[in-house]
Amino acid sequence: MPINVNADEHDDVLDRPGYEQRTDFWVAHRLGAELLGGSVYTMPPGQSTWPYHWHHANEEMLLVLSGTPVLRGPDGEQELRRGDVVLFKRGPEGAHKLTNHGDEPARVLIFSSQSTPDMVTYPDSDKVAASSKFGRFRFKASAGEEDYWEGEP
Repeated sequence: MPINVNADEHDDVLDRPGYEQRTDFWVAHRLGAELLGGSVYTMPPGQSTWPYHWHHANEEMLLVLSGTPVLRGPDGEQELRRGDVVLFKRGPEGAHKLTNHGDEPARVLIFSSQSTPDMVTYPDSDKVAASSKFGRFRFKASAGEEDYWEGEP
C-alpha cells in the first residue's frame, strides 16, 4: 500500500526548545522496511531537526519537500529549496544539521541505511552515542579511552 508524503498526520512530536519538530511519519517503518529508514519531518520557523552530527555506520539522504531549510555541513551553511537532494556520507564529511530560518514550516524526507550497531559523533557538544538493537548509550568523547582490561578479573 503506498504512502503519501503530503498526508497531514504525525507519529511523534519533539518539543525541545530550538529543536521543535513534528515527525509526520516514519515512512519506511509503515511500509515494512527492514534495512532502510525514511521519515518526514516538519520544522517550524526557527527550529532544527537534530544537533550537528555524523554517523559512523549509516548514510543518510535528504529530500526537501517544502520550505527553505538551511543545511550546516563541514563546508559551511547553504539554503536548500524544494526538490533539493543531499547525501550525508558516513564519517566527518557527512556531518550535518538542518535549521529552518524561513517564515513558513519546512518539510523534509530523510532516508537512512539501518546499519546496526551505529555510532554518532556530535562535534559541538563533544558527545558520542552508540546504538544497537539492545540499547543506546551516550558519553563524552573527551573522557578518554578506557584500558581494555580495566575492571576485568
